[in-house]
Amino acid sequence: MFFFVKFSKIFVVCVVWCCVLCYNSIMKLWYDRKSKDPTYFVQKGYRNGKKTTTKNIARIGKHSELLLITDDPLAYAREQVDRYNEEEKNGKVSMEVKIDFNEKIKISNDLVSSSTNLNIGYLFLQKLYHDLEIGSFFRSITAGSRITFDPNLVNRFLTFARILEPDSKLGTYDHLEHYYEKPDFDYVHILRTMDILQDHYEDYISWLFEKSNSIVKRNTSVCYYDCTNYYFEIESQDEDYIDEVTGEIIKGLRKYGPSKQHQPAPLVEMGLFMDADGIPLSMCITSGSDNEQTTAIPLEQQLTKMFRGRKFIYCADAGLGSLNIRNFNSMGGRAFIVTQSIKQMSDTLKEAVFNDHEYKLLSSDEPISVAALKNFDKNDPDKLELYNDKAYKILQADKAYDLGFFEEKICRDGRKRKVKATAAVPQKIIVTFSRKMMEYQRTIRNRQIERAKKMLKNLDPDTYKKGPHDVTRFIKRTSSAASGEKVTDSYEIDQSVIDAEEKYDGYYAVATNLDDPAKEIIRISSQRYRIEDCFRVMKSNFSARPVYHQKRKRIIAHFMICFTALLIYRLLEKKLDQQGIHFTVENIVETLRNMEVDNLEDMCFKSTYTCSQVCTALNAAFDLGLDKKYYQPKELNKKIKKILE
Repeated sequence: MFFFVKFSKIFVVCVVWCCVLCYNSIMKLWYDRKSKDPTYFVQKGYRNGKKTTTKNIARIGKHSELLLITDDPLAYAREQVDRYNEEEKNGKVSMEVKIDFNEKIKISNDLVSSSTNLNIGYLFLQKLYHDLEIGSFFRSITAGSRITFDPNLVNRFLTFARILEPDSKLGTYDHLEHYYEKPDFDYVHILRTMDILQDHYEDYISWLFEKSNSIVKRNTSVCYYDCTNYYFEIESQDEDYIDEVTGEIIKGLRKYGPSKQHQPAPLVEMGLFMDADGIPLSMCITSGSDNEQTTAIPLEQQLTKMFRGRKFIYCADAGLGSLNIRNFNSMGGRAFIVTQSIKQMSDTLKEAVFNDHEYKLLSSDEPISVAALKNFDKNDPDKLELYNDKAYKILQADKAYDLGFFEEKICRDGRKRKVKATAAVPQKIIVTFSRKMMEYQRTIRNRQIERAKKMLKNLDPDTYKKGPHDVTRFIKRTSSAASGEKVTDSYEIDQSVIDAEEKYDGYYAVATNLDDPAKEIIRISSQRYRIEDCFRVMKSNFSARPVYHQKRKRIIAHFMICFTALLIYRLLEKKLDQQGIHFTVENIVETLRNMEVDNLEDMCFKSTYTCSQVCTALNAAFDLGLDKKYYQPKELNKKIKKILE
């Protein structure tokens, strides 16, 4: 690279450098034909989006100057142009750029200054979006309509923004110019696209599943299900209303309900199915006051339609393993693996759990006792494998009441009461014991006990309220009074509660109607954490909440966009995993976000990002060649055109 610097009164610097580029058109000779002593230039035309410009990229010299080295300056100038064109074919060309250090940036009426860099990292996401053929979906559902905008374009950039720069829909609209393509649509088109999306909810979800099979082979042998809540910072919940056409009572979407965060705010509930590779399959959005167990079967019925009769295993935690769900997954070739609460088991089964007989090592099926696992020296290097191992026992539990299930019975006076379920579901319980888990649970409890002891020192009886899951469960209140005297309360640590909880430390149980080996069933159940990770990505990385919408349709459409973003991200992650490479979501998203280019006088774009492991892996997986220092507009436009073909 060569630099030639020449100063003038306004500090103009002429810089000549070599860069690896492909330009839009063949270079030509330009000079003022009316001049007696013309200056010859190498000229080239550029197209940057809709803008077309012509620039002199190199000065050959004045006619009088060239006469000193040649008898025919015009012919010499044409030879220089031919040389430039030849160099361009080899990917290199020299060009001249004038920089005026006194030139000021253009004045605008914008409230705040913004970056002129353009993001091209989204092209990796665009490749997956296009492979899902979502454009074809929108063309099919809008065929014959009179809409004057492209809903696929809107949905495309709403999805990319949810991954790269999550914001409100208005915030996303205000930053569309930061993408290389600079998509052109109005804010009202965003709202109309969301309405179209929600109107075709089931078809859209099914389409995504079908087309994702062409990108990666979906492993639907096990389908994991879980629910989560999203709260809304509004004053009151949505009221129920009556459908004017059908007369049906439509329940409001944002309703008060139970929340892990104990947020005193209306909620909506999301149910999510995930395949065995951690890639989302389907979802539902229901009222926050709905019992999450009622959401599983309707969504699972949609799933069976998508699978076209293929068998699968339903896997969920205890809160989504009701008797109805287990019965449903005992038919049609389906099966279930659900977490089972040991505390809710009948006394007969509990006795079998704590009876230290017939336990085996999960790794080898060799006989072992729980007492032996509790008492060996874990610091002995020879015992390391045993410390990481588990003991297991299989119990037959076909009777529903043995697992703590109840059913409602209507009495003669019309009142409802719960009685033990008389149903029978063929299933077995696999009980495991882990020394490592036992010690972890006791460590957590000991910290809670210490917090409870600190509370005792400054406990206010008027504000004391015992909770079933917080540290106050370890505090016991004793009331006493002598005859005729005022009742006084005393507080102390309740050792009986601690002892009762310690009894279950290290034990874990799953219920299943499969005959597969216990080790395989435990392995399948252990992968449930991945669906929690899906919720974490949507909530933390994609900022699915807060939701800046009031209408039911657009709230649901918002989560459909979040679902699409999660699907595309997981497919991208799967592509990298197939190469034996794994990165965190933070690493991947930050790399995509930082992949920006700077416009150099409309002649080319210069990368403002560095190469990294993530960048290298993405280019290897998708072969987009986004690892150059310089890009010519035509080159990037060709990449986009190739993706969208």
